[in-house]
Amino acid sequence: MSAQSRLAATISRAIAPRRPMRVSDWAAANRVLSSKASNEPGRWRNERNPLLVEPMDCFSARSPVREVVCRLPIQFGKSELECNVLGYSIDEVGGPIMVCLPGEVSQGKWIDQKLNPLLEETPAVRRRLASTASRDAANRRTFKDFEGGQLYVEHAGSPERLKSTSVRTLIVDEFSSFATALRSGDDPDLMLDGRTSAFPATYKRLKVGTPGIKGICRIDALYAKSDQRRWYMPCPDCGHKQPFEWSGLHWTPDASACWYVCRECGVVIEEHQKDAMIDAGSWVAENPGAEIRGYAANGLYYKIGRGPRWLQLVREWVDAQNDPAKLKTFINDRLAEAWEDPAMRAVKHNVIADRVEPMPLKPVPNWVLAVTAGIDTQDDRLPVQLVGWGRGLVCWPIDYVELPGDPAEDDVWLALTELISRPIERADGRLLRVEASAQDAGGHRTEAVKAFARRRLLRRHIAIFGAKANNAPVLSKGTLVDINWRGQLDKRGIKIHHVGTVGIKHMLYGRLSADADKPAEQRQVRFSEELPPEYFGGLVSETYNPAKNRFDKRRGAPRNEPLDTWVYAYAATHHPELRLHRLTKADWDLREQRLAAAENDVPREPSPPAVAAQGSRGTTAAPAKKGWRRNW
Repeated sequence: MSAQSRLAATISRAIAPRRPMRVSDWAAANRVLSSKASNEPGRWRNERNPLLVEPMDCFSARSPVREVVCRLPIQFGKSELECNVLGYSIDEVGGPIMVCLPGEVSQGKWIDQKLNPLLEETPAVRRRLASTASRDAANRRTFKDFEGGQLYVEHAGSPERLKSTSVRTLIVDEFSSFATALRSGDDPDLMLDGRTSAFPATYKRLKVGTPGIKGICRIDALYAKSDQRRWYMPCPDCGHKQPFEWSGLHWTPDASACWYVCRECGVVIEEHQKDAMIDAGSWVAENPGAEIRGYAANGLYYKIGRGPRWLQLVREWVDAQNDPAKLKTFINDRLAEAWEDPAMRAVKHNVIADRVEPMPLKPVPNWVLAVTAGIDTQDDRLPVQLVGWGRGLVCWPIDYVELPGDPAEDDVWLALTELISRPIERADGRLLRVEASAQDAGGHRTEAVKAFARRRLLRRHIAIFGAKANNAPVLSKGTLVDINWRGQLDKRGIKIHHVGTVGIKHMLYGRLSADADKPAEQRQVRFSEELPPEYFGGLVSETYNPAKNRFDKRRGAPRNEPLDTWVYAYAATHHPELRLHRLTKADWDLREQRLAAAENDVPREPSPPAVAAQGSRGTTAAPAKKGWRRNW
């Protein structure tokens, strides 16, 4: 070759456009799996798990996809997917990159088991590093400086670690384990998304994880917003394409054999056929048009030799049936689905809204014999709920209203006093009064709540805090909080009561669940058709989190003030001067008699002058008092 030809070839190579390379191609050409983190060390092969190819390629330089969520079972290659995307971004794309883990412990494990082997065993990534010296500032444990970019490895346990960093590529591992809110009150997911704002046209976000609890699971909620792709495969017999679903797997009563059934032709599919089916499959979007790419698979997609066999999964399922903890783990880890407490399925807002009765809120039904109120305290309003109670504490939500106004000012307290003091009419014309009320004293307006309670304008009005202990009683004994001029507790001051909110919510949800198949007159919680739709969403806006042994707000649910105020109204029934929960049948009978004889409800003719009656011992009996009941 002449010098002129060589010069031309060199110039053509220099000015030629860069050959586009996908992430899967880069991984096959450059990625080396380490024996420290893989049971099959050596060169990466895409055919090992074809389900990971398309999610990886979404992060290729020329892919228009901006955000990807992967809801996958454990040991399915999620970390290898992340490492391939990370290695490609370092070697081919550049720019600032952030990998974020839920906490400091998971961050350390990811660095030791995933990042360090990637840097050590993959030359294409290692040569991009500016330095490999451990003492060099460019090669710290959680920070790597490389040609054309920087890598940050952070955890979401502190808001400071998620600020002041702009990144082009964001990789989030164990997304479901992120906290609901940081100690600063911020949402870590939104804070992470904000890190990519400086790259509006080129940013990439990958969020990977295994689901958690339905309603509060981050990855499940994000997948619901995505195009919801699942791996469809042709049936070996009829060719009908379908995904693997747990409901399609069948087994013998003794779990000694299992098989899959085609949902189209009903043919039996043996496990040895699944590898060929998986290789012939492809991702199909079940919610096309969504901006977010979503990928979901379950444990039935493990290739033979790279995960548990179908029969092993069946035996794990059978063994977990009488153990809620094992069942939750199986559903989360193997089926890659969000776990839902069976008791919570009957308390969805649309299910409860279907139980409304064709009756107005007011006048209240005649079976209502007592009324209490629950008040929440917000910075700009006072949500109030009036609840009527009958025998056995069957309840009738009478009204839910939000009084606008800052509790630091007097106007909203005047409105509250007027609302609580207003009599409530029953269907028979008799009047009921709010007999006790409980108001949340937490938040920013604690002193305003305490000041209102000191004025004692309402009957049996108490200030409360939610108890931290999950086994706390419904209403604790009051604790003095006011101090006199001697620096001692003022016995004439107000008391703060603690409310066992977790136990009350369990009780409420249990009643709502038990009411599912009962006629209206036998339900324990009854509703009027005049209640607004948002009330029902707010009443069941929280779900129980067994990991934290508390109730957490469902993602996307309405505000939870209807639930909180109901809890406070129930706590007010336990007021030491009321104690509706301890009333016997005779006590409820007496309440009905008192209502029947109440002067303001039952009009009476003027009584004639009392006539002196001669007693057996020659004494004159005193005239009977008007309206007095002899069986009092």
